[in-house]
Amino acid sequence: MADSRYPRGSSGRGERAHGVLTGIAGHVSDVIGSESGERASATHRPPIKVCYVFLAIALIFFARLIFLQVLVAPTYTAMAEESRTINFPVTPKRGTIYDRNGQILAVSVDCTTIYCNPSEVTDARHEASMISTVLEEDADHYEALLSREPSTFVYIERQADLEKAERLKEMKLPGIYFIADSRREYPNGGVGGQVIGVCDVDGNGITGLELQYDELLRGTPGKYSAERGEKGAPIPGGVHEDTPAKDGEDIMISLDIRLQTKMEEALEKGVLSYEGEQGSSVMIDGDTGEIYAICSYPYLDPTDREHSMVGSDNLTAITQAIEPGSIFKSLSALTVLHERAKEPEDIIFCPAELEADQYVITDAHKRPDVDMTFATILNQSSNVGISLATQEAGFDKLNDMIERLKIAEKTGVDYPGEAQNYVQDFDEWAYVTGCNISFGQGLTTTPLTMARFYGMLASDGLLCTPHFLMSKPQTGEWEEYPSEQVIDDQEALDKLKGMLQGVVIEGTGTDAEIEGYDVAGKTSTAQIAENGGYAENRYNLCFAGFIDNSNSNLACFVSANNINYEGKMASVFHDIMLEAIDLYNIVPVK
Repeated sequence: MADSRYPRGSSGRGERAHGVLTGIAGHVSDVIGSESGERASATHRPPIKVCYVFLAIALIFFARLIFLQVLVAPTYTAMAEESRTINFPVTPKRGTIYDRNGQILAVSVDCTTIYCNPSEVTDARHEASMISTVLEEDADHYEALLSREPSTFVYIERQADLEKAERLKEMKLPGIYFIADSRREYPNGGVGGQVIGVCDVDGNGITGLELQYDELLRGTPGKYSAERGEKGAPIPGGVHEDTPAKDGEDIMISLDIRLQTKMEEALEKGVLSYEGEQGSSVMIDGDTGEIYAICSYPYLDPTDREHSMVGSDNLTAITQAIEPGSIFKSLSALTVLHERAKEPEDIIFCPAELEADQYVITDAHKRPDVDMTFATILNQSSNVGISLATQEAGFDKLNDMIERLKIAEKTGVDYPGEAQNYVQDFDEWAYVTGCNISFGQGLTTTPLTMARFYGMLASDGLLCTPHFLMSKPQTGEWEEYPSEQVIDDQEALDKLKGMLQGVVIEGTGTDAEIEGYDVAGKTSTAQIAENGGYAENRYNLCFAGFIDNSNSNLACFVSANNINYEGKMASVFHDIMLEAIDLYNIVPVK
């Protein structure tokens, strides 16, 4: 409002005065404001060190952000995924095992593994009761599994039958899940069980050929993953198989399940006839080394391992070395013939007792001093006679023959746990050592080793590597094994075969005779080494032989072990070989 002292129409002097005053007032105000601002700036500006601190903190937060969001983000993501994921391997189908005729010995079949997530189970008692109506355990067993906390993965039953799993699946029980799986089955039950072996629940071979060829048979496991959310609830679409399993490879082995069946029946009958508890048998082809049948009583049933006898998983024909006894006299006789020290008809004076160092050697049965032909010494199994004949050839020559025929070595058979044979170093032999070894004491061999030796005689000096694996059907690959012509002296071989035929015709092995065939073989009633000596009235009874002059060079070994009285196993050999004659159409060849 204008001042009333100055009329509106005045000359403007008042306006100029007002402008001057206003200008002065503004100038003063600017000056005061400027001074006041300078004082405020000087008073409130933060120190430079404080700025650096704030900057450092900002950089730390920024670096931490980069670390979390960029550098370790994949790791934390994986950890988070892992925390909500169940992982377990998917077992591949093992390869099928076939016998030499294409019969299935072991096969993997489809089944279902059933598991649960206890956190999803709404009524454990009810669900357990329902499950028990399908599976074999009682309800309490399943209730404990369904109530297990804080687990989110618990097996209900592994490798269940498809039909049972399907019935359970139809019940749609909360928290119960199903996975496609496979399990091992053995169509022939316990026949050949020791040879074939068994697998564990994860499909890994643990005995026999299942173990020997596990890497080939088992294939490559896959990986199964199932993601779950809060409280274990499955994430939609979160169940998947990361890596599919690769099935194993099939194999065909030399076993003939038909002959194996008859061999096991005959051996068990023979062992039990002597009230024994153990025994072994082997049938091997001297031309190829293929093992047609092999077993050790008691037998293993892969389909009922719970009720199998103790020790039944041990194929002692391969895994246990024992003193061979008189069946070893054939090797000593071969040495004598090879060195031309004696002929089969040569007469040797055999005293009732033979002094050897500080020991006395006698025959199994007491007799007077007698003259025997070399052939009679073998067919009557005289310890004194074979000791004297071998001494004349030279114990060093006997050791040479042992080395030539690889008696002290493992055979190299493709089976786990082959026992090591033992023969004392020749430099350490005493006179009594040579005598003892000549009739099969003081050394150890496996039944397979002795079966291979008789197979070598049948095949005229060819020593083959015993084996099971023949081929891999899926690739068409056939296995090859080393063999060696270790004896070229056909004259010595023929003479020995004639002597072994005499054992069967008129000696200790008459029970092995088969009408129309030239059976050659040798018996043994071997004492059992024990505590540095030999057990009283306990024996290992053996017979080993083959059919001479035929279209087959199959050789067979049989034994009954730890028997309380003397006896013979020639009749068991007879029954097994008679079966082979029928199966393979073995005929005489003159």
